[in-house]
Amino acid sequence: MLPLVTVSGFALAQDDQDALKDIQREIKQKQQKIEQQLRQARELEQRLKKAELEIAETAKQLNRTQGQIAQNQDEKKSLEKKQRALIKQLKQQEGILAKQIRSAYMTGNHDYAKMIFNQENAGRFERVITYYKYLNAARQSEIETFRDTVASLKEVEANIAQKLDQLNKLLESQTEQKSKLALQQSERKGTLNQIEKAIDSEAAKIEQLQINEQALIKALEAAALAAQKAREAKAIPEMKGLASLKGRLLRPTSGRVQRLYGKRRQGQVRWKGVLINSQAGNSVKSIHDGKVLYADWLRGFGLVTVIDHGRGYMSLYGHNQALLKQVGDSVQAGETIALVGQSGGQSAPNLYFEIRHKGKALNPSAWVK
Repeated sequence: MLPLVTVSGFALAQDDQDALKDIQREIKQKQQKIEQQLRQARELEQRLKKAELEIAETAKQLNRTQGQIAQNQDEKKSLEKKQRALIKQLKQQEGILAKQIRSAYMTGNHDYAKMIFNQENAGRFERVITYYKYLNAARQSEIETFRDTVASLKEVEANIAQKLDQLNKLLESQTEQKSKLALQQSERKGTLNQIEKAIDSEAAKIEQLQINEQALIKALEAAALAAQKAREAKAIPEMKGLASLKGRLLRPTSGRVQRLYGKRRQGQVRWKGVLINSQAGNSVKSIHDGKVLYADWLRGFGLVTVIDHGRGYMSLYGHNQALLKQVGDSVQAGETIALVGQSGGQSAPNLYFEIRHKGKALNPSAWVK
């Protein structure tokens, strides 16, 4: 008869003991494998973070360059409009001067020596002299105006040439920045593929999601506590929150919304927000007035901006390509705070968006119009 071993109040035969040991050994091996996968993933995520931060910096430079190009083109258009007006003005002044010269020529047929010695025509001579003085003064004034217009035209033409030179340099920078961005994104994709290979088990993926979510909660709690202390120290009045704006908040970016809130993501992990599929580089806008609570890279969420709206309400914007605001910045409803991207290991550009109240995630679809 096989010896019996008691486990948790149950007696097990030797065969069952061996089977139990095999199961325990298998569980331990799986746990070790999961730990190894997560360790590899952490190392790769540091590379991913570095790559995505470099992409963010290049994207910000590109965004600034594109803004400068747009401003330069507007200024150039304004100068060209002024140039057309000056050319028209110049033509009008040329016409006036031509008439005055013709008048001077017609009047210039008089022999002044004769008029001086011809006392009978003294009255007529006086009128002609007076007319000459008036004509010369008018002509001199028009000549000065003409010269000023020519000088203004030359200045405008020089400014247009300068703007064109600046524009060419900006376009050259834009091309370089786009090439750099494409290279950085290619390198990031390689790291992302390695992460996906490293975490190939369901259990590791679930644990990774749970770790990411805990990191987010921890970051939000720390940021909220710091903001609360800052408000108390500076005696800043509390913001009004979002309670009265349910269903009327601005959409954070353009694109198709994946209504994932509350749905199972993996294992027991559920979605706390929504994904908005959009184009890389599109503007991410604050849904309402507030203050930037958090702006940094966070594992699983990439480049994240969190806006504090007061009364425990906050909105979260993740997977960004670049963050355009810093912690402590005040923002207005509809103000651009970031650029749409695919940071945090995303395979396609989108915005991850959450609304929370006192730490609890709310369904964004019910709040945004």
